[in-house]
Amino acid sequence: MTGLLVVNPRSGSGGSSAGELVAEARTLGVEVHELSEDEDPGDVARASRAEVLGMAGGDGSLAAVAAVALERDVPFVCVPFGTRNHFARDLGLDRDDPLGAVRAFGGAERRIDVGRADRRLFLNNVSLGVYAWLVHRREHHRRRRVAFARVRAWAAVLTHRQPLGLAIDGETVDARIALVANNAYSIDFPTIGARDRLDEGKLHLYLPGDERSAERFVVSAAAGRLDAAIDGEPEVLQTPIEFRIEPRALRVLVPDGGG
Repeated sequence: MTGLLVVNPRSGSGGSSAGELVAEARTLGVEVHELSEDEDPGDVARASRAEVLGMAGGDGSLAAVAAVALERDVPFVCVPFGTRNHFARDLGLDRDDPLGAVRAFGGAERRIDVGRADRRLFLNNVSLGVYAWLVHRREHHRRRRVAFARVRAWAAVLTHRQPLGLAIDGETVDARIALVANNAYSIDFPTIGARDRLDEGKLHLYLPGDERSAERFVVSAAAGRLDAAIDGEPEVLQTPIEFRIEPRALRVLVPDGGG
């Protein structure tokens, strides 16, 4: 099968270089496209006729290519090449071995769940409220020194005490933070742990002191919009938001013997 690997050379990998990834992929006969500054990975994938679509980047860039793979019903390859690589971890990949992950082209296939926030696909989770607000502020200050930006953002979070005015399926809840997850996480706010599986077929909604699971949630807010972080990327969502699970919808390839 023909394969395409989209590479974000600006992702924060702590190991292999973009050049090493490109060389490894080409050795396997996989076409490679390195993203320029303003290119969208989903647009690049959509313009390709490859039979396997892969993305080398952080959590925020994976879903765009995965969405195209799902639309076409072709396999998706995740190559951990970002800062945290939560999806790769939960998929069972070695986050420190992106070159090994490239070998998933031609590897074993798994079926996993994806989540939707209205039409927007997510692989990990959608945060609403304080954490999402933190992500927005961190993005706003990203051109400043990283350490200073983090301190400034967390200081703002500690003084940001306004409730969200949330309602979950019509039930009003008093919370400053909410998380909708594709499958169950171990959660200890503000820390998010790992997922044991990616094919449970359930969304999990977390509020401080409360956890719910279902195939669908509708979240509304008094303001009619919410700051959100979708797989760690800042976004503003209009409410009400319909969250739903698509069980075992995505075909994912993992290296033989892994995942």
